[in-house]
Order: sequence, then C-alpha cells, then structure tokens
Amino acid sequence: MNEKELGVCPAALPNDCNGVNHGRNGGRICWAIAGTLCGAKVQGAFAAKFQNCMECEFQKEVHEDEGRFFELYPK
Repeated sequence: MNEKELGVCPAALPNDCNGVNHGRNGGRICWAIAGTLCGAKVQGAFAAKFQNCMECEFQKEVHEDEGRFFELYPK
C-alpha cells in the first residue's frame, strides 16, 4: 500500500517467523517484528510498539483464529 514511500514491510520479507500463527513470513506475528509498517509509518522495536499492537484489531483476530495455539512471540 505505501511501498513506494516506506519500502517493503519487514513482516512481508522472508524471516524466521515463517509459519508462526499459520502465516507466511512474519505476516501473522507482525507485532513481534521491529520496523513494521503500520498506520502509514515505520514502527519501532517490539518493546516500543507492544502496547499499541495489543490493541490492534488484526492481532486480536489472529489471537482468536489461533486459540490456544496463538504465539505472542516467536520461539
């Protein structure tokens, strides 16, 4: 969406989170990946963005989808 202005979101790139929460790359654990693009701006590290991410509708949806298998942070 904002790729021309901000570049590719790190959650969309190949990384060690592939498959976590049944997602591709870091797509379903984006809250744990530093520098993701959310709200049309670059987000910071996990600790800096954690509170906002816990209120995110997408994170809540993934949590509900995964149920007891939900991973908040990759192992």
